[in-house]
Amino acid sequence: MKSPRPRNIATWSIHHPIGVIMLALALIMLGLFALQRLNISLLPKITYPELRIRVLDSGVPASIMENKITRQLEEQLAITEGAIQIQSQTSEGRTAVDLSFSYDKNIDIALRDASTRLDRAKRFLPTSIDPPIIYKRDPSQRPVTEYVLSSSLRTPVELRSWADNHFAKWFINLPGVASVEVGGGVLREIVLEPNPEQLASLGLTLDDLVQAIQSNNLNQAAGQVNIPGREVNLRTEGRFKTISDIIDLPIPLPNTEGNQRQTIRLGSIAQIIDTHEPEKLRIRLNNQTGVKLSFQKQPQANTVEVVQAIEDKYQWLQQHQLLPKDIAVAAIADEAVYIKHSLNNAVMAAISGTILAMLVVFLFLGNLR
Repeated sequence: MKSPRPRNIATWSIHHPIGVIMLALALIMLGLFALQRLNISLLPKITYPELRIRVLDSGVPASIMENKITRQLEEQLAITEGAIQIQSQTSEGRTAVDLSFSYDKNIDIALRDASTRLDRAKRFLPTSIDPPIIYKRDPSQRPVTEYVLSSSLRTPVELRSWADNHFAKWFINLPGVASVEVGGGVLREIVLEPNPEQLASLGLTLDDLVQAIQSNNLNQAAGQVNIPGREVNLRTEGRFKTISDIIDLPIPLPNTEGNQRQTIRLGSIAQIIDTHEPEKLRIRLNNQTGVKLSFQKQPQANTVEVVQAIEDKYQWLQQHQLLPKDIAVAAIADEAVYIKHSLNNAVMAAISGTILAMLVVFLFLGNLR
């Protein structure tokens, strides 16, 4: 006598309503579980096979930038392994060089090779330039949100200083936040305008003034002192704290007679002006000078969660009255809005598609089960 053959689980599930329901619920729960852990970004993770090099030297004419910087970079970077194209663009105080590679090239290896070439090129570049910047072209480097700050009481210098030293630091440690870049406003600058006639009459040069300022504007270690039970590190504080410290700086005079060397105050031979750097990026909020903060997320972070964390932090600062009353803050860009709209559209499309599919099946089969 033959024993009954065990029924297949999959076949049983298909032919019984409870099995169909359980299978559907399992798929739905699995989908919800995966959705909660899905990294959401506005743009797909694409790394273009391009490297970009930027060199800044403020105030230098474009022709000099081309001769002294752009040509040197082109000669050194053109021999980067795997490079198929090099483009450069030169403007006043700025040189931009772009390297292109084939799509099968490992861009990280290309970045390492190009960085080595750039280090070699630094030997031929002027010492007055800012440190060269090299980076990959990556859409994920776009800011996920941007804020603008303005103040009716603070000067542009004070507003930029407060944004750099206080507001930006409150957000840098949030989960998923990679960096907070501050742009716009102006930075404080101390301008020294020496009198050429007085310098010539005293036998001084501009190099003498530069050397005197650099040697007297330092904080240096002063060794250690051992006392019973502990060891104390000492330092000498010599950096300028006020404009008066710069004005009263003694400048040694050359060719003085006797053992005692004579000096003269810096303020007697030069005009000291407390001003600011030229405004390169103009930001306005409600017709007032503003400062822009751009928030960049980490590559694997969820854009919606990062933007929400930034917004929650800002609301927390307002609730605890940590923001000065004269500071106005406005969000001017938010990538999470477009992502939320896309998700809502996808959810509505899925729901409507499910309902229509169920309706079509019911109309054709005539059986609700």
